[in-house]
Amino acid sequence: MGGSVKDVQSKAELDKVVASGAAVSVHFWASWCEASKPMDDVFSHLSTDFPHSHFLRVEAEEQPEISEAYAVSAVPYFVFFKDGKSVDTLEGANPSSLANKVAKVSGSINPGEPAAPASLGMAAGPTVLETVKEFAKENDSSELKNQVQPGDALKKRLQQLIDSHPVILFMKGNPEEPRCGFSQKVIDILKKEKVKFGSFDILADNEVREGLKKFSNWPTYPQLYCKGELLGGCDIVIAMHESGELQQVFKDHGIDTNASNEAIVSEPGSGKGGISESTDLENTLTSRIASLINSSPVMLFMKGKPDEPKCGFSRKVVEILQQEKVEFGSFDILSDEEIRQGLKVYSNWSSYPQLYIGAELIGGSDIVLEMQKSGELKKVLAEKGIGQKESLEDRLRKLVSSSPVMLFMKGTPDAPRCGFSSKVVNALKEDGVSFGSFDILNDEEVRQGLKVFSNWPTFPQLYYKGELIGGCDIVMELRNNGELKSTLSE
Repeated sequence: MGGSVKDVQSKAELDKVVASGAAVSVHFWASWCEASKPMDDVFSHLSTDFPHSHFLRVEAEEQPEISEAYAVSAVPYFVFFKDGKSVDTLEGANPSSLANKVAKVSGSINPGEPAAPASLGMAAGPTVLETVKEFAKENDSSELKNQVQPGDALKKRLQQLIDSHPVILFMKGNPEEPRCGFSQKVIDILKKEKVKFGSFDILADNEVREGLKKFSNWPTYPQLYCKGELLGGCDIVIAMHESGELQQVFKDHGIDTNASNEAIVSEPGSGKGGISESTDLENTLTSRIASLINSSPVMLFMKGKPDEPKCGFSRKVVEILQQEKVEFGSFDILSDEEIRQGLKVYSNWSSYPQLYIGAELIGGSDIVLEMQKSGELKKVLAEKGIGQKESLEDRLRKLVSSSPVMLFMKGTPDAPRCGFSSKVVNALKEDGVSFGSFDILNDEEVRQGLKVFSNWPTFPQLYYKGELIGGCDIVMELRNNGELKSTLSE
């Protein structure tokens, strides 16, 4: 230990340190996230303050297995361990909270007490702290998509690079010397497809590396483009290749493949989720997943349930959907390991939650949050014909105004199911008043809701032009005084 931060290279390495039972603080970061840098400085200084604890760093994008295990979808993100268990987390750029949580897990202060001055980051210097505060102010939790977009000059350059070859691969390394296994896999596939392609080594140009993620709205590499259109990353390219869809895309775009004339055994996939029947997923599991996705126009695969989310990212998406007043179905992936693992392959999306609209994957919490902020979420919902969920109050307002004279009763005018309702119906008919009616026995939500809405605890209830007149006694009193018809025609 001794006051240093160690980079974690595998989940097994992290698990081993955690299993030791010592106090462990882990910083999930990304090279493109500006807020990660000053927080990393604070993290480093804290490792000096607490030399008997382990301080580890995980590059979230490069270690998806670890990121998925701890539901990381925003950076900076911290996980704290003690006695072999995760005891706390922290999302976002908040140095004071980081210092306090580190101090608590390291056992040097009692819960509720402030951290020592050095632990609050003073050792990191005022410049670092001021920078962190600015980022925290501007980007509450530094969501993955909440970054500054490329400038016009960079956008122009990126577009020129994308258009420089009919097929171009943005990769780590070059075709002769790929520098990551995913890039190597895509190279192998393109060679099997006998396609001529250009390439760009994103490790050689950080501006392109970071800018293209935002330009394409795709956070990882490699990225394969055909005639200026993004096809996807490694998993999608593999799925398209195995299904024969990739070859078809090249043909449709006039790309010379020189491919053999051997028959394609499997039909191309539907594209729902970016994978086809020819993958390792069992047909029964594929059918089950497709059925779940199609079970509701808006479907959320989450950890826990909407009324009891079991991770912060699932809670965020639930809150967003509730704010948008959208009815949605949900599935707790913690209750079914087969669906949990299978859906990752089916959707080519490695983490949860996953939101689907109209059976198409929208993304995780960071994408949904960004879409809500930009107004894109409303647009997508509208395009899919999905309207806002009507609140009970809105529904009741519409019901009481659905007819100039509206009676909420037990039963119907032709078959009243209580004496009071029957009396009001007879009074209205005898005075020649036309009226609409609603049987509250058929709708418990309206029955209970209207009591609160009208502040009137019993039925029947008679309304005129959306305003409550009263119940049976008031209606009968108006009729006996000869005022009923005039009251309902003012």
